Amino acid sequence: MYGSIAAIGAGLAVLGAGLGIGKIGGSAMDAIARQPEASGKIQTAMIIAAALIEGVALFGVVVGLLGGNK
Repeated sequence: MYGSIAAIGAGLAVLGAGLGIGKIGGSAMDAIARQPEASGKIQTAMIIAAALIEGVALFGVVVGLLGGNK
């Protein structure tokens, strides 16, 4: 029982990360289209934000999978 709930929690963490990174990427492309001269700064901020989201998602997956071992 706990294993299936942990798998659902880990899946939700991955789904949330995918949606967040997709939103960041889309917004960055909109911003670059509006101001092409600022593309370097926008890409840097986008990569940092995506890395932070990936870190939180990985933490959520680990907590979800370890929490199901009770």
